[in-house]
Amino acid sequence: MADSFEKGTELLRETAGVVLGESTVQRTTEATGNRIATHMQKGRTFGGKVAWDWFRDACGRTVGYIGIDATGVRQQGPRGEAADGRMAYVGMVFNPLPDRERVFECLPKPGVAMRARYISGLYPLAGMGPLIRRQGAQVDLDRAEVWVALTDGGAGLEDFVRLNFPRVEAVILDFYHAAEYLAQLARALHPTDEGAALAQTKSWSRLLRDEWGHVMIGVLEGWEWPSRKGLATVRSEVPGYFRNQVDRMDYPSYEAAGWYIGSGAVESACKTVVGQRMKGSGMRWSEPGSHAVCHVRALYRSERGQRTDFWRRSTTT
Repeated sequence: MADSFEKGTELLRETAGVVLGESTVQRTTEATGNRIATHMQKGRTFGGKVAWDWFRDACGRTVGYIGIDATGVRQQGPRGEAADGRMAYVGMVFNPLPDRERVFECLPKPGVAMRARYISGLYPLAGMGPLIRRQGAQVDLDRAEVWVALTDGGAGLEDFVRLNFPRVEAVILDFYHAAEYLAQLARALHPTDEGAALAQTKSWSRLLRDEWGHVMIGVLEGWEWPSRKGLATVRSEVPGYFRNQVDRMDYPSYEAAGWYIGSGAVESACKTVVGQRMKGSGMRWSEPGSHAVCHVRALYRSERGQRTDFWRRSTTT
């Protein structure tokens, strides 16, 4: 899928000999997204029910993963007027390949890939729940013995997951989000020495991964911090963030169970579903346009059978 409407016109002309104007490609894309959204609001999913073969964790239990994150989309108002940005949620149900460093039995054959189904749009957080649950039902998430969720520390995400997926065993705070807070603190501690900041980040991150959040909080609270402009604010914010999220930072236990601790799949989804198409240099969107394109991108990135079924419905209804 082209990363701009202009490139879309070029791609159609070069590969299919179809000559369309950029505005026509834009209107068609947004109309397609609106049709996808309409189907979804009516409770429909695309493609037949397919029971995924859920992979197993280190305890031999099948595991289904849920993820949700949000990413900003720049907006513009009517006649090009300035407008506040909007957050697009990206939700997914996915079946990642087992971590071969921790799972040694019932491994998939070579060539098997991760499976994922995505939902995206400018929905309120509560509105994402039914949409993601329907995707889970379509791939028989109930058959997975364990449910694990991965999110960042965004407000309300843990409560959202536990409300909509009450069987979830752990709502894991993305390790790499937590590590980025440590990197921010390390840069404030060593503002003129990039090497020292990087070394400190690695040391703290390893401690967090090996010992979990409570130990990390104790280390930060006991650190002998120098008096330096700009450091005081960061050194108070980071431990506060960790205290608020500490119950989701039991990384040694998560990894011992063979679960993923970093939402690489979710972060990748934000980039590939939304970022690559909608966050290019200088891009700004109308609210209806961005909502529509989020739906097109989510369906495009999901399994091929879903796209095929959508187009079949579009030509028969």
